[in-house]
Amino acid sequence: MKQILDFLKLLCVNNNREWFHANKTLYDVRKHEFEAIVLQSIQDISQFDSSVAHLTPKDCIYRIHRDIRFSADKTPYKNHIAAYIAPGGKKSYAGGYYLHIEPENSMIAGGVYMPPPDVLLALRTYLQNNCDEFLRIVTKESFVQTFGSVTGETLQSMPRGFSKDSPCAEYIKHKSLLVSVAVSDDHIESPDFYDYFLQVCREMKEFNTFCNSTICI
Repeated sequence: MKQILDFLKLLCVNNNREWFHANKTLYDVRKHEFEAIVLQSIQDISQFDSSVAHLTPKDCIYRIHRDIRFSADKTPYKNHIAAYIAPGGKKSYAGGYYLHIEPENSMIAGGVYMPPPDVLLALRTYLQNNCDEFLRIVTKESFVQTFGSVTGETLQSMPRGFSKDSPCAEYIKHKSLLVSVAVSDDHIESPDFYDYFLQVCREMKEFNTFCNSTICI
């Protein structure tokens, strides 16, 4: 993982097409290394979450090229490399396992990010009807120690049709239900990082399964 992070550090200060094209061979090597990590991750996560067993690295890894068509920032490349291991792959709204490698900003994350209105409504309804189960998951000691709390952009008031008296009212306001862990560069480069990544994924599995009860059939 250190070599991947080292390449991204170089890219951060040379984010232009000329440099990237001159170092395309090096990028391809690091990309293949990341693909191997993601393939191993799919296989290992499948041991405790069979919903991702069918995936390939191509299904999960995001392009490094930025979409600059409507952006004031014309920087052509992302300063990170990332993969989303979830039912349906990187384009899915399902809860999954997100690995983001970026100098000084790496993270492991999961949950459901900004789903469309129909999916969000179904998720909120399921959450209101299964509040006790959700609270059991997110207040479990190991969950709190790993992630702290559930995050994501929220509404200021309860969405129409939901009870403000629900014990899960604050969660129902969420537009996303997310968990994450920041990871330092030193930890990314350490020999035990991959085992830690799998440990975090195991801890978020029950949370993802709850979210996917209404998203994935």
